[in-house]
Amino acid sequence: MKKSLLLFLPFYLFTLLPLNAQEQKGVTLSGSIQSDMLIPQDDEKIGAVKTEDFLTNTYADLQLQSPHVDAGARLEYLEHPLPGFEEDFKGWGVPNFWVKGKLGNQELTLGTFYEQFGSGFILRAYEERSLGIDNSLLGGRLLLKPLEGVTVKLLSGRQRHYWKWNKGLVSGADAEVAIDQWIPKMQQSGTRLTIGGSWVNKYQKIEENVYVDHTHRINFPKYVNAWDVRANLNAGAWSLLAEYAQKEADPSFANGYVFKKGHVAMLSGSYSDKGLSVLLQAKRSENMSYKSADVLGISSAINHLPAFTQDQTYALAALYPYATQLADGEWAYQAELGYNFKRKTALGGKYGMNVRVNYSYVRSIPHEFVDGTERSKLAGITFYDYESPFFKWGDETYYQDLNIQISRRMTRDFRLNLMYMNQCYNKSVVEGEGGMIHSDIFIADGKYQFSKKTTLRGELQYLSTKEDQGDWVFGLLELSLVPHWMITVNDMWNCGDTDTHYYQGLVTFNTGSHRIQAGYGRTRAGYNCSGGVCRYVPAQKGFTISYNYNF
Repeated sequence: MKKSLLLFLPFYLFTLLPLNAQEQKGVTLSGSIQSDMLIPQDDEKIGAVKTEDFLTNTYADLQLQSPHVDAGARLEYLEHPLPGFEEDFKGWGVPNFWVKGKLGNQELTLGTFYEQFGSGFILRAYEERSLGIDNSLLGGRLLLKPLEGVTVKLLSGRQRHYWKWNKGLVSGADAEVAIDQWIPKMQQSGTRLTIGGSWVNKYQKIEENVYVDHTHRINFPKYVNAWDVRANLNAGAWSLLAEYAQKEADPSFANGYVFKKGHVAMLSGSYSDKGLSVLLQAKRSENMSYKSADVLGISSAINHLPAFTQDQTYALAALYPYATQLADGEWAYQAELGYNFKRKTALGGKYGMNVRVNYSYVRSIPHEFVDGTERSKLAGITFYDYESPFFKWGDETYYQDLNIQISRRMTRDFRLNLMYMNQCYNKSVVEGEGGMIHSDIFIADGKYQFSKKTTLRGELQYLSTKEDQGDWVFGLLELSLVPHWMITVNDMWNCGDTDTHYYQGLVTFNTGSHRIQAGYGRTRAGYNCSGGVCRYVPAQKGFTISYNYNF
């Protein structure tokens, strides 16, 4: 990929010329720079190890837009990557580059691109820098809108895997039809109905003889197809989404080389009106690990399954995050109820109050091996098939949490948020060992506005558990001086087993399109998660600098 930089130097030179006039004759230039830096230090107490004097993850995006042609490229510098990014991340170059032609409602993209079909059950190519995820496709993507309310996508490409492109090919097609665009009465009533269908195929090069242990040779399929159908209905305050996907037999390291189809079914409904909101979701998945690469390798994920657990932003509530179990499968449920109590009522008080209750539950599915199924004694590999009745639960609870949040303005200048969370986290399932962890978490978050430009926010959190490392306490103070400054200090203290403080001090400065943050402190080892996907980050200590610029 480093050679790609030389190929795109003319593009950079061309786009840098009109910087003094970024909008001329319908042509615009935009871009961004993001650089996260660490000057690491050794810390035996928390297990932080200084590997180099300076570490950084740096990205520079550039995009040129015109009425008929768009183009873009991204320079990435990870020659000395931050902790938690494997050795494979190390390098630099221009891994992402693309040109898009536009004619009416049609678009053709050549180069690298991201795409998602439906909820991502069979295809989600996306970027999440905090997790080190970039599984973009290198190839072509065609977008067509042949009729009103009809959208068709066709694509094919090789998937990114760190600084290489997988040998296999990912191809697919997606079609969505907005039924309401054809029925005037639905438009008049504000009712929207969209139905869609997708197909994805992965091709993988197969060696003639592939052995997964000393005795068994597997005939891996060269082509693995997946299908998805869905319907989304919105009518006034109501919304309903139903989706089903299926994948052909796809034996791999992730699923124990089992020859079995994969399935996922989801039903999600919501209601929101006059201060009341309700969300109900259920999802069952089985053997839905879908990756592009050599059959024996750990590779890029083609698809994505949401976790159906609430993404937590508070430090202790996010201490034990859940990761979706793609290969083994799971039953996942989520329910949420929210209500705004009106101002000047008995419960709402002078300024009103919001209450939200969220419940998540994830359970295993059974694996009942059928007659004739053979298991390798050496590798513990399933070579044939197993049964898993659709509505039957397995023996293990993977995750459960119940949290209640109350948000209320106490005075004109002071707002208070309170939260209680009861959590069950199966560390053995998510992380490989550790058993079930039961915890109770209490959080108070207050913000006081001294003036239009000065605000002080504070957090106090407490996590109580008898398992793992025991109890935790977290405190934070954040002073905001609009429009330029923010000063933050916090400390996460394991007052249970280790008596260890993870302290941080941060100063942030904003001016125009520039943002720079400098800090010093410790970060505990743990998992960083987003949407059910997690990456392990080792403990670290040192000076940090983060710079962001958008133009």
